Amino acid sequence: MSTRRLVKSFRDASRGIAYVFRHEQNFRIQLCFALVVVAAMFVFGLRTSEMVVILLLILLVLLLEFLNSAFEKFIDIVKPRLAYQVEVIKDILAAMVLFASLGATVIGLIIFWPHILRLVL
Repeated sequence: MSTRRLVKSFRDASRGIAYVFRHEQNFRIQLCFALVVVAAMFVFGLRTSEMVVILLLILLVLLLEFLNSAFEKFIDIVKPRLAYQVEVIKDILAAMVLFASLGATVIGLIIFWPHILRLVL
């Protein structure tokens, strides 16, 4: 791959990130939570393995939000012809992100709980 194509790829990806950040409120909310969690990892002194799990969960949720946003934009193109099916697909996509977020929250609480208890007790 030429340097020019590589630069173009990064530029395209940056535009995609900027678009999702500007237009998707849920992404901005999830990103804020992610930043708080990353800060908490250092405050509580999590082990490296715990940090890796937390970072992978954050990445999973944010990537699913990107995927959800992309599919929703694509689905909007065909919406007039398939109105009911489009709503079902969008609901399923939203459920996917919600399910991942809830799972990440539960796993995060399991990891953080002993550290929180140590701080409180």
